[in-house]
Amino acid sequence: MGIYGYIRVSSTDQNEDRQIAAMREAGVAETNIYMDRQSGKDFDRPQYKIIVGRLEKGDLLYILSIDRLGRNYEEIQRQWRILTKEICADICVIDMPLLDTRNGKDLMGTFIADLVLQILSFVAESERSNIRKRQEQGIAMAKARGVRFGRPEARVSEEFPKIVRDWERKRISIDVALEKCGVSESTFYRRVREYRILQKNKH
Repeated sequence: MGIYGYIRVSSTDQNEDRQIAAMREAGVAETNIYMDRQSGKDFDRPQYKIIVGRLEKGDLLYILSIDRLGRNYEEIQRQWRILTKEICADICVIDMPLLDTRNGKDLMGTFIADLVLQILSFVAESERSNIRKRQEQGIAMAKARGVRFGRPEARVSEEFPKIVRDWERKRISIDVALEKCGVSESTFYRRVREYRILQKNKH
């Protein structure tokens, strides 16, 4: 029987020490610990694919918590079925003893494990959704405060009104107007439209 451990951290600055310590304590050899530094939104991860390819019937896979496996509810369910039903390997979720397929292989044990898995994977995806909503709310609030995102707005010359008048009266060409303003042609025309609207509203 092979004993493996899978670790996932979401970014290069997240500390994986706790997961590694848990694998060592469980008796997983260093050579059998696989780690991805990647988001848990899907299972397109190189090290995870390797470990799935190595797992055989009767092998044991340790993960620290269900969210280390992933954060997509449906994908967690699908991968769990692949590992336990198709490959016939066992999984032990260290932080959740009820999710240890070595125990309770009877009908009731399987039912409890499946129920717990559904709850935990749903919670994992809900948390991911909540994080995304909080990010969207934070961006919306920042925009309401006047914070700008993306490329900085191109600044135009303080002499812009005079440049526009000269251009409209054909005293200067469009190329000269662009050079004086220091902006692209599309930005110049957009600013001209905004300027005209502003002037119209003043009268």
